[in-house]
Amino acid sequence: MGKEILIGVVPGILIFLLFLGVNITPFLLFAAVLTAMYFLIVRQNQGKLPFGGKSQPSKHAVPASNVTFADIGGQERAKNELKEALDFLVHKDKIEQYGIRPIKGVLLTGPPGTGKTLMAKAAANYTNSAFLAASGSQFVEMYVGVGAQRIRDLFKEVKALAEKNGQDSGIIFIDEIDVIGGKRDGQQQREYDQTLNQLLTEMDGIATSDKPRILLIAATNRKDMLDPALLRPGRFDRHISVDLPDKTAREQILMIHTANKPLASDVSLDKVAQETFGFSGAQLESVANEAAIYAMRDQSEMIEARHFALAVDKVMLGEKVDREASLEEKKRVALHELGHAIVSEHVRPGSVSQVTLSPRGKALGYVRQNPLEDRYLYTKEALEQQIMVCLGGAVAEEIYYGGRSTGSKNDFEQALNMATEIVQSGMSRLGIVHLQFADKTHIHEEVNRLLEELLEKTRALLRKFDSVFQIGLNTLLEEEVLHGDAFRRLLAEARQSSKELAV
Repeated sequence: MGKEILIGVVPGILIFLLFLGVNITPFLLFAAVLTAMYFLIVRQNQGKLPFGGKSQPSKHAVPASNVTFADIGGQERAKNELKEALDFLVHKDKIEQYGIRPIKGVLLTGPPGTGKTLMAKAAANYTNSAFLAASGSQFVEMYVGVGAQRIRDLFKEVKALAEKNGQDSGIIFIDEIDVIGGKRDGQQQREYDQTLNQLLTEMDGIATSDKPRILLIAATNRKDMLDPALLRPGRFDRHISVDLPDKTAREQILMIHTANKPLASDVSLDKVAQETFGFSGAQLESVANEAAIYAMRDQSEMIEARHFALAVDKVMLGEKVDREASLEEKKRVALHELGHAIVSEHVRPGSVSQVTLSPRGKALGYVRQNPLEDRYLYTKEALEQQIMVCLGGAVAEEIYYGGRSTGSKNDFEQALNMATEIVQSGMSRLGIVHLQFADKTHIHEEVNRLLEELLEKTRALLRKFDSVFQIGLNTLLEEEVLHGDAFRRLLAEARQSSKELAV
């Protein structure tokens, strides 16, 4: 009632003063300042409750998860490290016996889709602890102090929840912590800096008691962006790297995601795992899901190996497109891909899974290679072989068309990167060099020399397989797909003919 009277009286007074000839501009400015301060105070008071408002329920609380560590394929080392940190919340007597300081924070780092959030959910199930979750973006506000207040409320809330449930420990999970934990530049006082400062204070436990004990788990794929004060021991004591899965882990992940799917007898998850080198857990889940979708499209009762082959291609390159190329373009693309395939099969026998002419994503055609083993270290010879595979498509176009096309752009980028890697790793004639301090002209000349030598080797190799190009071209134009076994038979016949001619 008082607010309505005020709204009616104030304009009347201002109009009366204006009628008397009084300058009311100072009054209007004063009223605007008071109004702005009022709304700012109201907004900050709302921020004192979790995510604003008196009646709004907390959005930090997370329902009990049914995810366990057994549901996460691979990542055995990362899971064991996280379990050990969680055991400090469970086995308190042993900790005191050995005089161990409990771990305060665990930072999960790694590429997107490797299972960091999934591991946090499993952690909530592993211990009898209160569990709250939030995203870094939920603490970002334009109003000064609101983000810091929400950090304080988050720690208070988990303690209150633990006491309410009779638990003596709590876990807080913050996803994408790089949003609020970025490096401070020291030049200006930003809202992000206040939020980070409050998080550091809460992790140090300066203003809080040790019971219930709180463990902070955070996840990011940009560890390099985090502030050093956040990464030091005593805050994030454990930095657990959640890497891309190896072959054994990929097979475990596929087994988990196909457990509820009807698989045909010709499906080999070991083979699918071998063909998906570099895939994350999220991509592997997508492969299993897309394979089921392809089976449903075909109205097949079982998911067959060909459905998995299509699913791998889709996740890697995208869905098939309706773009229709001319006959001459199809011939050029077919010869280009056959060039890649011949070189790949020559340097790594058994590596070609199939050669395809149908366009997917931005690719007009592609060769799906089958990595025979996961590799993390490369010799000069291995890198040179990979460069030859990249150059094979352009060389094939040169042989049959007398020139190159724009389709080789991405191949050349990869070849240049690998040639630069040879120089940077001290495996070239320049010896051990640092690209930042070395003469760029010498670097360019050495990279050029490497590529020209490998181009000549690739030309000499591909000229021996004219029959493979001709037969493979006809097969691709008719069927759009040349499978690896059929392709290897063509190569074997061509090699046999060459030996007979030599004799």
